[in-house]
Order: sequence, then structure tokens, then C-alpha cells
Amino acid sequence: MFKKTIFIATLALLFSCYSNAQKRVVSMGTGGITGVYYPTGGSICRIVNKPGAVHGIRCALEATNGSVSNIKRVQQGGLDVAIAQSNWIYHSYKSSPGNPAADYPLRTLLVLYPEYFTLIVPKNSAIYNFDDIRGKRISIGPQGSGSQATMGELLRKKGWSLADFSQVLNLDTAEQASALCEGRIDVMIYIVAHPSAVAREATQDCESRLVSVQDRDVEQLLAENSYYRWADIPGGIYRGNSTSVGTFGVNATLFASTALSEEAAYSLVKSLLENLPEFKGFHRAFSHLEAKTMLEGPFAAPLHKGVIRYYKEIGLM
Repeated sequence: MFKKTIFIATLALLFSCYSNAQKRVVSMGTGGITGVYYPTGGSICRIVNKPGAVHGIRCALEATNGSVSNIKRVQQGGLDVAIAQSNWIYHSYKSSPGNPAADYPLRTLLVLYPEYFTLIVPKNSAIYNFDDIRGKRISIGPQGSGSQATMGELLRKKGWSLADFSQVLNLDTAEQASALCEGRIDVMIYIVAHPSAVAREATQDCESRLVSVQDRDVEQLLAENSYYRWADIPGGIYRGNSTSVGTFGVNATLFASTALSEEAAYSLVKSLLENLPEFKGFHRAFSHLEAKTMLEGPFAAPLHKGVIRYYKEIGLM
């Protein structure tokens, strides 16, 4: 009996290995490991790769530099799906025919959660609004990040350049909090969903505070670009920051290109939405997600045909 049990277990293991080997691996681009993109991608892969899943894909997680880098790699075929800020997906989708994006049209899979333009300074800093950061030492995120690209867009609206700062660093998200607390920078800037581990580190280790980013230039930026929206970072989620802070934001979006097969896109979205209650429990940023609102536009790029197929199947389109 014991030998028979071992034989059956071995067959089951071999079948599982064979089954996994037959599945198409879908690479998932995220962001730095201390940001929200990385656990978001990990949560999606965890859902897709649940034991007993009958679809034909297996999700493989990869840490990256973030939005702009992810878009380029999806366009070039280095990633199958990824997460990025909606504004940079939009820019790439609307790019001129001479851009590689024209050869690899981008497609939306799901709208995930809001992300906020976040500006943090030491508690005793004399910085109380965005204009006060001029001439200071700042970090705007790594090369290829959406934070860096969005900062560039805001600077152009203000008529500033990077030369208007005494020092500009491209620190990885994981380094920014320690650099701020150690006095190596005066301002850390990044775009992230809240609560954020990095913001929590900065506010706990050196009692940093969040600064409002709402003025006439930001108002004009939002009026000219529909993918931006006003937002408030709730008060009370970080030590020493009891009141909400006004800023603007974008949507974190799961996207691919038309190179991703209809079946793969369908299976990925179906797996996630059929397990949405479980997914929402993985991070507070997911807590308000609903299947219906994840379909609401405007989208940074058109929906993938595999997603349209699934939404029609469940009667939401």
C-alpha cells in the first residue's frame, strides 16, 4: 500500500511538472522591489499560478526600473506584460510612426489603482509647496521611471529645467528614504500608490512630511492632459502626517502589446478577476478595486482583444 501511494504521488508530481512545462511563460515587468509595482506583479502572478489552474500560462515576475523602462521592453518584446503609469502608456501609444511603438501597438489589460505624485521633505524643512524646491538637492527616481518622466513634464510646464536645482540624483526608490534622512538630499519625489513602504520609512526614520503639489501650473497640466487627475493622499497613514495632502495622480495600468495572444490576455485577466477578492487582500492599494471600474475609461491605450472577449463573456461589455 505504501509503495502504491508513493507511485501515485510520483505520477502526480510528474504530471504537474509536465503540465507546467507545457504552459506558456508570460513575463511580468514591475518596478523596484520596495515600490508597489513589485508586490502588485507578485500578487497577480500568485493568482495566475495558483495550484490547479487550468489555463495555459504561467506568470514569471521580474523587477525593473519602472514605467518608461517597462513600456520600452514590452515594445521590444523583452516583456510580455507589465505595469506602468497611464500617462506614459498614452504617450507611447500616440507616438509618431517613426517610433518603435508603431511596430508594437500597446494594449490595456486592466486599470489597477491610483498613484500619487508624492513630494517628501524633512520635518524641519522650509519647503511648503512645489515652488520652494527650486535650488534644492532632489532625487527624482531612477532612469526609465515614470516619476522621472512626469517630473520632466511638470518642469516644462513651469519653464524650469534640471539646472534650476543645486543637485539632481536618480536614486532608486529603495535609496531615497535613507538619503533624505541622512541629509544627502532635501527632497524626494516619486509617484506611488499609498500606503507606501518607502514613505513609511521616511516618515518613521526622520519624521519627514508630505508636501502639497497643487498650484496654477499643475492645474494647467491637468487641463491639458486627461490622464492626470486631482488626488489627495489621505491623512493618518504616516506618522506625523495627520491631514490629507493635495496632489495629482495617474492610474497604474496593466498592459501588453498586440504581440500577446488573445488567449493569454483572456486567461490572465480571467484568472485575476475571478479571484479578485483574494487579490484585494494582498495590499491596501487594491482594497477598492471592482471589476466594473477596472473597465471604465478613458484608457491610455485600447483594450486588448482578449480582455474584450472576457468582458463580453461576463456581460460587462
